[in-house]
Amino acid sequence: MAFKATYPSATKFKYIVQTMAKVMDEVPFIATLDGLEVRALTPDKTTMIVLKLPIMAFEEYNLDEEKKTFIVSSDELNRVAKRGTRNDLVELRLDEDRRRLEVNFIDRKTGVVRSFYVGLREGIVEELAEPQVELTVSIKLESDILKDIIGDAKIVSDEVEFIAYEDRLEVEASAPPKIYKGVFYEGDPLISFNVTGSAPVRSKYSIDLLKASTKATSAAKTASIEYGESLPMKIVFDLPGGGILVYWISPRI
Repeated sequence: MAFKATYPSATKFKYIVQTMAKVMDEVPFIATLDGLEVRALTPDKTTMIVLKLPIMAFEEYNLDEEKKTFIVSSDELNRVAKRGTRNDLVELRLDEDRRRLEVNFIDRKTGVVRSFYVGLREGIVEELAEPQVELTVSIKLESDILKDIIGDAKIVSDEVEFIAYEDRLEVEASAPPKIYKGVFYEGDPLISFNVTGSAPVRSKYSIDLLKASTKATSAAKTASIEYGESLPMKIVFDLPGGGILVYWISPRI
């Protein structure tokens, strides 16, 4: 096999794939000697996803050359990933001769293996660079709290504004007469909060774009948010084994 990797949690793999499938039609994988990556931009260029799973995140990782790239349908991979259970490892095997990705779920207790095959797609995998912007607000919080904030705001409007003051974060959504406002401080409930430069720092984002990222909250305990005045928001979900899932979301101007 040109590439073979075993990820220790099929359920977390499922949530990672579901998050990517929310916003992209294809998943372009880049396997290197350092680990497995995905870098993809949505067709409307409003969202960029970066997945990084280092070698240490896998129970087994084998690659027969310095780099291997391959593309699969996000819908097909998502349908397969849903079949994983909490007792399963997930093994990925690239079969270039048969033009497919083999996905094996291996039950830790019984050793039973269930195999699925996802066809490879033609195309060139672009190694996209992340946006180079100076983001002046940084926040760390439990991922479930982020999910609740987005869920609350969605009840009211299709966009939400983040406003960082020196001592607090305010999140607002409005569609008169409905209004949502949340006020959050470091330690109540934010894990950390920091603003560099002048405050307040304001920026608006599509709630649907933010909501698309929330599937990752099932795979990550914490999330880190960075944004700047009318600049993209960067959301980083910390995954087991040192992996990260990064969402870049364009602002609404």
